[in-house]
Amino acid sequence: MTIEFELPYKKQLQAEIEATPGEYLPALLEIVRLYRQSVALRPAADSFHQGWHEAMNGQTLPLSELWQDLDAE
Repeated sequence: MTIEFELPYKKQLQAEIEATPGEYLPALLEIVRLYRQSVALRPAADSFHQGWHEAMNGQTLPLSELWQDLDAE
């Protein structure tokens, strides 16, 4: 990502932050942190190790449960 591409978004984010009442800034900060964590990809090895650990400790769901709320079209 180039500086030219980032700059308009940073300015827009700064304007939104400045327009947000102070009492809501802690919640906004938490939203931004959670968003950043959700879009950041972890290395594949880390994801595999976590999945393996969960599987070995019985932290799984039946396949039928995983598909339960999905609507097939």
